[in-house]
Amino acid sequence: MANTTTTVNGDSTSDNPEIILYTNHGCPWAHRAHIVIRELGLPYKEEIIDLDRPRDPWYLKINPRGLVPSVKYNGEIITESAIVSGFLADAHPSHLIPPSDGPDSKNALYRARVAFFVDTFFTKAMPKLFAAQRAEGATEKDSAAEELAEIFAKELEPLFTWDVVDGDSPFFGASKRLTLAEALTAPFVLRLIALSKPEYDLVSPKMMSMLESKTPKFAAWAKNVVKEESVTYVFDEKKVAERTKARLAKMAAAEKKL
Repeated sequence: MANTTTTVNGDSTSDNPEIILYTNHGCPWAHRAHIVIRELGLPYKEEIIDLDRPRDPWYLKINPRGLVPSVKYNGEIITESAIVSGFLADAHPSHLIPPSDGPDSKNALYRARVAFFVDTFFTKAMPKLFAAQRAEGATEKDSAAEELAEIFAKELEPLFTWDVVDGDSPFFGASKRLTLAEALTAPFVLRLIALSKPEYDLVSPKMMSMLESKTPKFAAWAKNVVKEESVTYVFDEKKVAERTKARLAKMAAAEKKL
C-alpha cells in the first residue's frame, strides 16, 4: 500500500474540490502538478507511488500506464503531467493562465505563446539536457554543456521579449508571479541548475556560466524561477542527484550488455 500523507495549502473552504495527487517527489513530471496545486492554494491529499518497483494492481486501475502524476478530482481521474496541470489551471482561474475566451482573442494568443514556449523547451532543449547528464569525463561534459547552451541561445533566448534581467516582473510575459509556462518547465530548470553543481559530477560545472554568457535573459529567468517556494517545496536536491546517478549507471550497464 502506498504511503499516504496529507498536505494543505491555502484556506480550505466548502468550494474546494476533493483532490488526491498520486505522485513521487523525485519525479520531475509529477513535480509540475505540485507547483500548480501550490500556486492555486488548493488543499489536497497525496499518495506516494514507489517508482523503483512494479506498480501495485490498485494503482494500475487508476492509471494503467503506471506513471505519475495522476489526480483524482472529485472522483474523476486525470493523467499525464501537462494535462493534469492544464486541467487544474483551467478549473481554478488564477494568475497561472488566462481563460481562452478573453476579449479580442488576446487570452487565446497568450495561451498559444505559453504553449509554444513550453513546446520549444521540451522539443529543442530537453534532448540536449539528457545528453549533458549522460556525458562522461570533463571534456565530454563541457562539450555537451556548450551544445545545450547554444540551443538555449538559439531557440529560447529570443522568446524572452520582456525585461527579465532588470524588471520587477520576471516571469513569462512580464508576470509578477509564476505562470503555467514556469510550472511546466521549472522542475527541469531546477534540476539543470542543481545537477551542475561540482559535488554531483553530473552536468558540467561550467553550465551556468555558459548560460549567463550566452543566454543572459534565460539565466536571469531561471534564477528567479528556482527561488519560488512552490518550485522547491518538494525538491530534495541530494536525493534527486543520487537517483539520477543510479538511473544513469543502470542505463549504461544495460547498454553494455547489448
